[in-house]
Amino acid sequence: MKKFIVNMDKLSFRVEDKSFYTTFKLNSYKYEMNQENDFNGKDKAFIKNISFNFNKKKIIISFIILTIIGSGVLYSLTKKELMPMEDRGVYLVLGFTDEGSSFEYTEKRAEDVEKRLIPLLQAKDSPYKRFIMRVPGFGSNKNSFNSFIIIALLDEWKNRKQNSQTVMRQAIGKIVTVPETVAFPISPQSIRVSSYNKPVQMVLLGSTYEELEKIQNEIISKLRKNKNLSRIESDYSRNKPEIKLIINKIRAKDLGVSTESIGKTLETLYGGKTVTKFNKLGKEYPIILQQYLADRRSKEGLGKIFVRSDSTGKLISLANLVEFKEEGSAKKLARYNRQRAITISANISEGYTLAEAIRYLEQTISNSQISNQIEWKGKSEELKETSNELYIIFGLALLTAYLVMAATFNSFIHPFIIILTVPLALFGGLVFILFLNSSINIFSQIALVILIGMSTKNSILIVDYTNQLRTAGKNIETSIKEACELRFRPIMMTSTSTMIAMIPLVIGNIGPGAGEASRLAVGATILGGMIISTFFTLYVTPTMYLALARNTKRIDAVDIELKKQLR
Repeated sequence: MKKFIVNMDKLSFRVEDKSFYTTFKLNSYKYEMNQENDFNGKDKAFIKNISFNFNKKKIIISFIILTIIGSGVLYSLTKKELMPMEDRGVYLVLGFTDEGSSFEYTEKRAEDVEKRLIPLLQAKDSPYKRFIMRVPGFGSNKNSFNSFIIIALLDEWKNRKQNSQTVMRQAIGKIVTVPETVAFPISPQSIRVSSYNKPVQMVLLGSTYEELEKIQNEIISKLRKNKNLSRIESDYSRNKPEIKLIINKIRAKDLGVSTESIGKTLETLYGGKTVTKFNKLGKEYPIILQQYLADRRSKEGLGKIFVRSDSTGKLISLANLVEFKEEGSAKKLARYNRQRAITISANISEGYTLAEAIRYLEQTISNSQISNQIEWKGKSEELKETSNELYIIFGLALLTAYLVMAATFNSFIHPFIIILTVPLALFGGLVFILFLNSSINIFSQIALVILIGMSTKNSILIVDYTNQLRTAGKNIETSIKEACELRFRPIMMTSTSTMIAMIPLVIGNIGPGAGEASRLAVGATILGGMIISTFFTLYVTPTMYLALARNTKRIDAVDIELKKQLR
């Protein structure tokens, strides 16, 4: 009689017979044991390699110095911008007509632009969803009848193969060639910092607007030589049509018409005046005295206005008492920080970063020997501030991490050894930013700060366990070897999991999608930093620990000394 006994926990079974006893065991852990052997082999190879590089301190120190220098070079070569261009599923068309244009005229020009875009919407496999037009525009132009905006809504990302930048470039030829209007498309960014203004905005401060006008004309003429700058404009221009009425006081006096009478007549007929109110069915309606709209828009309408002579009582045509003078005036007289100021703005071409444009403007100002104070607005101001603050934030993050680790390890040398891995992470992050054609922006700056904690984590594992082994009485070389051997797997496991988590952020940017540029900036920075820092930390930390911490005391030296004195 045979009896089968199956043990599912151990994944084994045996067969029992009265005449014989045989045990068959399934090697269910064969794959795991092979994997264990592979890891053990890698551990031994790693320890042998580490031991070989223990005494090559000069090479390791030189490598760290070269890494720091290389990081500086890569940072200078990497393009810098406030935010990367995002595919937000929409782009805007901003349009302007001449100053003083009526609402009807601007609406007609906006319809001309829209008619050119409609065939793109009706085409087969069109990436567009619909168009929305508004007259007047948004922001500072909402009270001006010479502006309009068209919102081009695109289809869902999964339903189109082209991103918003490509779609916008295909439509730009139809937009900018509309006669009697100035229209151009822009792509809104993920963080709104300056309404829909241009990215380059430089402010010139001065004592008089006449002085600033001369300086702006000189600067704009030089900026037009840069082909990467387009739509170079100033907010101070004498292009607003204005008609001045000059009263012939001698003739008015001879005819018995006072200046006050002429002024009140013009104010009433052109500005409008509520003379009474009319009630009907409980509702009140104002009665406004004003000249017809058609007559208010032309000079000839003044010939239809009459004023009464105080001396003769006769009606006299206003055209006989005033003279016309046409001239242009500024739409507004802007101030910045309570000073007279003008703002020069410009768009930048694709592939030309905002940081490069700002440097070009600063160089132009210095070459022109202009002594006026220069300020920045909008995205230019934000980029200047974030670029300067990055060094401060990064320095404070390093200092905070160093002081926390100094309190934890009760030493200033051990945290310094750990901090030496940060340049490796920065170098790797900058390499991947440059390799994947990303940029230094808000998102990549945040990722660089995050790398401080993620890169020091590996060194902390090695240094902390080395200190524990030294406390147990082992010498420094044996301690560092055992710490590297035992911490190799935790370092590789945590670092590999972080790298795998960053891969979707990097490869997810193939094709149009929401937030693709910001995800790429974060993923590329952290992925590159972790790859470089993880590999080289395993060599830098043990070698620098032997070089710098050889003469340090055990972390429990104070406790040992205290116990001796208490005895």
